[in-house]
Amino acid sequence: MSKVERRVRSLVREDGELRDAIEIVLDNASGGEVRWVDVRDEITSGQWGRLIEKEILVDGEEGFALADREGIEAGMEDDDSGGSDAETPETTSWSKWDKLAGVATLGAFVGYAVSPVRNAIASGIDVVLGPLLNVVPFYVVIMVIALGTGLYSTLLRAGLMDMEKMGMYQDRMKDIQERRKEAEERDDDEALDEIQDEQMEAMGDQLGMFKEQFRPMVWIMFLTIPAFLWMFWVIGYRGSSAEYPAVAAQELVVPLAGAVTWDTGIVGPIQMWILWYFLCSMAFTQLVQKSLNIEMSPSGS
Repeated sequence: MSKVERRVRSLVREDGELRDAIEIVLDNASGGEVRWVDVRDEITSGQWGRLIEKEILVDGEEGFALADREGIEAGMEDDDSGGSDAETPETTSWSKWDKLAGVATLGAFVGYAVSPVRNAIASGIDVVLGPLLNVVPFYVVIMVIALGTGLYSTLLRAGLMDMEKMGMYQDRMKDIQERRKEAEERDDDEALDEIQDEQMEAMGDQLGMFKEQFRPMVWIMFLTIPAFLWMFWVIGYRGSSAEYPAVAAQELVVPLAGAVTWDTGIVGPIQMWILWYFLCSMAFTQLVQKSLNIEMSPSGS
């Protein structure tokens, strides 16, 4: 089933009057094209705009061309096979700024293994965060960093990740799975073959979902890694010396572990400062989402 056929089936099921509008467009599409002036007395501007929005009508030489006449006609037929009407969403393209952020993020990752890179990044961040160490304890500094990362990570995910599109991806996969289960229950081999072909076509949805999810993650890591490298630089990690030995040697009492310092390994190689950051980050992220009433779950149809 083509994209155009699925879109037509979805439209006529959603609004029965669109079936008549599509038939009028088909009757007036001489030479494969139709103009608004030819159909404006028979269909509404809203119906015309809907057909253009769903790319059933696309730009032509003199008017609008039918995207796929056979697909449109097939979508107008009664669907007795239980085919899917879940539309395939278009994949989000990355801008040049997204790509630059991705490259910069990879460069910042090098700081974990290469001391000169780490020192250069951390020294720059220290200009901003270093003075805080003279004002408040280190655990408060970590809380401030965690609050900041929780705030911008939530805003970036809300702004850059299309939850409606994510919901469309999930709806389509769910629809295919449900129809496959029904076909298996009634031993319909022909329907199973068609669903198998549709599953292969839908493999691109997995890549689309990954791109939707990874785009905000690139920006989140771009902003978070420098702050994390600074904490790494302050305390010292994996043999590197602490730039603030007095901070690294500060003692604190935590449940189960008792009296520890910031560079104490709590869970294997995971030091106390890393554990405290992640606990604060998770808590503040949830708090920010609830406070701003931002929904991070995909919205299905």
